[in-house]
This record gives sequence, C-alpha cells and structure tokens, in this order.
Amino acid sequence: MENTLRDPQKLPGWGIDANPENDPTYPMREPRMNVSQDLDSKHRPASLQPEDVELLKSIERPTVSAVFGESAPPVGLSGLIRRFAFKYSESHYGHWLPLLLADRVNVVEGIMEDLGQGKVPNIFAEKGYAAEWKHNRTAFVAKMATIAAVTVGSILILTRDNGKKHKYRY
Repeated sequence: MENTLRDPQKLPGWGIDANPENDPTYPMREPRMNVSQDLDSKHRPASLQPEDVELLKSIERPTVSAVFGESAPPVGLSGLIRRFAFKYSESHYGHWLPLLLADRVNVVEGIMEDLGQGKVPNIFAEKGYAAEWKHNRTAFVAKMATIAAVTVGSILILTRDNGKKHKYRY
C-alpha cells in the first residue's frame, strides 16, 4: 500500500466538530472558541495546584502536572528509597526497581505504624483473601502453600548451625 498525502479538508468527516450545532461541549463552553481562534492553546499556568508537600519529580519532566496527588508524601525508609529512584531516568531499571522495593517497604512501615498505635491490621481482609478463597480456591491454596514453604525454608536457612560447635571462652 502506498502512503499518499491527502488534503485533510477533502476527507469525509473532516471538521465535523466545527459545527456549533454538533458540539457536545456547547453549553459548558461559552463563548464558543475553535482551536484556530485560540492563539495560545498550549499555554497553562506553571502550576494550578500549590506544592505544599515534598513532590518527587521525574528528571525528564522537571515541572509537575496541573493536578497531582499528595496524600502520601515520601517518609521513612520507603521515602529514602523513592528519592533515590527519582535520580534515574524513567527508562532505567534504577528508577522502577527501587520504586517497587519502596512499595513493599511502605507496606511493612504501615503495619509497624498500625502496631505502634495499638491497632492490629486485618491483613487477611486487606489482601482480599476472603474473596480469593470464595472464587479461586485452588490458586489461593497454592499461594498460601508457596508462602509457607518459602517462610519455613528461610527460617531453616537462617537458623541452621552448619554442624559447627560453638566453644565459648570464659
């Protein structure tokens, strides 16, 4: 198939949104303004939302988007890991792998924070295990067996003595 240039005004449906009778945003946008009438359509203020907390910005995009989340600013060990990750480009494993690790560390930090406040987290409910038990029982049993095997194996490896007798000098 040959790629040929065509005049866009001769394409069927071209300029269909130019008809004010067929404009879905008509009641909300008054006075009506076409893209050709908007001389500065790419302009937007530097930031529409104030930056009140620490924000981690990509090195590819040093400015923040118009609206951004700030519900959980980076804190603790997970925050340190996140700050480290944002020193790398988004196309680099040094950016994404630390962010994955920071998420796991943040889960542990949340559990420790709950325990510190006297709350015992209901991990079974928060992870959705009840629904998985109800709708996907075989995968749930396999997952729990794998977790148990890895946990027992880790404990055995970490507590083994390697046949060495410890002699203490007094």
